[in-house]
Amino acid sequence: MLTDSFPTNAASCAPFDNHAPVVASRGLLSPNRISEFNKGSDVGWLGRSSHQAAGEVVHPVVEISPPDMMQRRTMRWPAIAADFVLSTSRERVECRFRASFHLLAVCEHGMRLDGETFVEGLPPSKLRDFSQKLTFVPAGHEYREWQEPRARTSLLYFYVDPATLQGTAELDIADVFFPPRLFFEDATLWDTALKLKRSVESLTSETRLYSEALSVVLVHELVRLNRGLARTNRQVRGGLAAWQQRLVTAYIEEHLAEQVSLATLAQLARLSPYHFCRAFKHSFGLPPHRYHTNRRIERAKTLLATRISPVTDIGFTVGFSETSSFTAAFRRVTGLTPTGYRRSVA
Repeated sequence: MLTDSFPTNAASCAPFDNHAPVVASRGLLSPNRISEFNKGSDVGWLGRSSHQAAGEVVHPVVEISPPDMMQRRTMRWPAIAADFVLSTSRERVECRFRASFHLLAVCEHGMRLDGETFVEGLPPSKLRDFSQKLTFVPAGHEYREWQEPRARTSLLYFYVDPATLQGTAELDIADVFFPPRLFFEDATLWDTALKLKRSVESLTSETRLYSEALSVVLVHELVRLNRGLARTNRQVRGGLAAWQQRLVTAYIEEHLAEQVSLATLAQLARLSPYHFCRAFKHSFGLPPHRYHTNRRIERAKTLLATRISPVTDIGFTVGFSETSSFTAAFRRVTGLTPTGYRRSVA
């Protein structure tokens, strides 16, 4: 479990200031390169330097403990702020965040021997390999995580002020709902985030302007991802709306190997569990639990056809704790045992 030693950062949620001073970077950039990059630009830096007054307001960042386990470089554009994080050891590390800012976590490399990630509004995940996964924490929601890394972790935290979204004339977000998302995938959002990171790493006047443009694109991509997910608590008479189907099935695909509760899926669809179950069955022809199981079996069929992994390992990969339960579920759906299916596609 996480300790309660982290200070809350909800109190330090001031609007982004485009003229903040440079503060110390923890080993990722030399002072000369920082000065060169910041010269004549609106790019600022977040965090607290060793010379900053104790009572001075700073912008919220993800709290990491112990802090010397990570190298961090945090910077800001008019639209968003970004925090580039790289682990320096394989010792246990803990993270926590809650603020009036949206948080997008983009993990380039992340593998752990043990650990748990929690986003308020969703069940916790113990996913071991979360490389190339994204996590979105809406403003006001809690995010916490602990892990014992298996390898060095490299990730990016992006902080988006909701007031920035409201104040952007070309973005109509009146009906956009930003739900929590844990370990999901979106190719466009992923590519934009990595382009932004690479543009910062090159540190030239041309890439400074390019990175600022990319920061705006990233905000637009967040809105695109969530557009159409309007809040609704209405009782549905038929099936799920298209946006509900997309959100729920995507969540199931991203968590095939985990236990997914009916309450979690219903919350994503903004319905009561009772009405969600009825609407889901109306849309897909079977209840959520059977749909989840069938998707596990479809994934298992793909893995069996490759003939790379043993049957037992494939069962574990798709979320079955015992080979017997995997075999029983596979036979119930396909009429064959996993081994029999592998032979049939040989």
